[in-house]
Amino acid sequence: MRAENGVRLLADAIFLTVEISCKTDRITPLMTYRNIETLSWIGGCNGSLKMIDQTLLPAELKEITCKDAETVWEAVKKLRVRGAPAIGIAAAYGVCLGLQTLPDNADLPAFKARLDEVAAYLATSRPTAVNLFWAIDRMKAKAESLFESKSAAEIREALFAEARSIHEEDRQICRAIGKHGQMLIQNGSAWLTHCNAGGLATADYGTALALFFAAAESGKTIRVFADETRPLLQGARLTAWELMQRGIDVTLICDSMAALVMRQGKIDGVAVGADRIAANGDTANKIGTYGVAVLAKAHGIPFYVAAPVSTFDLTLADGSGIPIEERGADEICEGFGKRTAPDGVRVYNPAFDVTPAALITGIITERGIISPVSGKNIAAMLSPV
Repeated sequence: MRAENGVRLLADAIFLTVEISCKTDRITPLMTYRNIETLSWIGGCNGSLKMIDQTLLPAELKEITCKDAETVWEAVKKLRVRGAPAIGIAAAYGVCLGLQTLPDNADLPAFKARLDEVAAYLATSRPTAVNLFWAIDRMKAKAESLFESKSAAEIREALFAEARSIHEEDRQICRAIGKHGQMLIQNGSAWLTHCNAGGLATADYGTALALFFAAAESGKTIRVFADETRPLLQGARLTAWELMQRGIDVTLICDSMAALVMRQGKIDGVAVGADRIAANGDTANKIGTYGVAVLAKAHGIPFYVAAPVSTFDLTLADGSGIPIEERGADEICEGFGKRTAPDGVRVYNPAFDVTPAALITGIITERGIISPVSGKNIAAMLSPV
C-alpha cells in the first residue's frame, strides 16, 4: 500500500466481511466505505449484529458477525467497537442476542432471570462510557414496563424494536449535533481533535467530527489537525482515515506536537467527544484530552465537547466520581506487535482522563450548545422536553 501523511491510502485494501468463526461472507472493494455502517443488524428479532472490527483499521476493513452476547462483550472489551454511542447501541443489540437462547415459549420468570443475567454480564465489559449502562438500563426499563401485560415472546420483540430505536435515534442525534456545532466553525478555520469521535464511534457521522462534516456540507472550507492519540492511535488509525474518506483536509500530528501547533497560531478551535459527563460538566474522554484542554486554555483557544444527552451522568456531582478504566501494559510496551519498552517495566495505562468543566468553552448536544458550562445550564438543557 502507498503511504501519505503517515496514513495508508485505502483504495488498494480489501474489504472482508467475516464471522468470528472465520467464515467469509463476501468480498467488496474498500472504496464503498461511505455506504458501510459501523453497526448493522441483519434479519429480524432472531438475527445477528454486524460491526466493523476497528482494531484492524486502517490497513484492513473487516466486518465481524456477533450472534451472542458473549461476542458483543468481547468486541466491546477488545475495542473492536468503541466510542460511547456505538458501545451503547452494541449493548442494546447484545441484550437481544442474549435473549435468543430462550425458547419461544419461555415463561416470564425464566425471561426475567435471563434478562438480568445478560444485562449484568454486558455491563462488565468496560466501565467508563456511560452510554453502555444507559442503553442496558433503557432495555431493562422497557421490559419491566411490559411484564404485566405481555408474554416473553412479545417482550423480546419489543426489546428488539427498542434496540432499533436506540440505533436510529443516534443517527438523528449525530446530525443534530453537527447542525448546532458547525455554526461555531468559520470558513477557512483550522481545528484540532483528539481520539476518534466520528462515524466509527456512532451510528452516523459522529459527534466531534460531525461538526467538520456538517461544516463541509454547508460549503465551508476547513482544516483539521488530528492528534495520533497514544497508545492505541485512534486519531491516526481512525480519525485521519474517516476525514480522508470524506475529503476533509486533515493533518496528522503526534500528541506531543499539539502545544507547538497551537503556539504557531495554526489552531482556531478544539472539538472532542466524551464518554461520560458529570452533572457539573466535568468530562471523561480518551486519555490526553485533559492535556489538550489545558493547552487550549493557555493559548486562548476555545475547547468544545460534542456529545449526546445520553452521555451525561447526572448521578455524579462532578468528575471525581467517574470510573476510569485501566488497560493492560501490552498496549504501551508492545503496541501493534512490536516491543518498545524493556521487559518487566511498571506501566500505568489509564484509558481516559477527566477535563474540568472550567476548561470547556461549551458542550454541543443534539438539543443545542451549553455555554458557559455549569450545573445550572446543564440541568436546564437536559430538563424533559
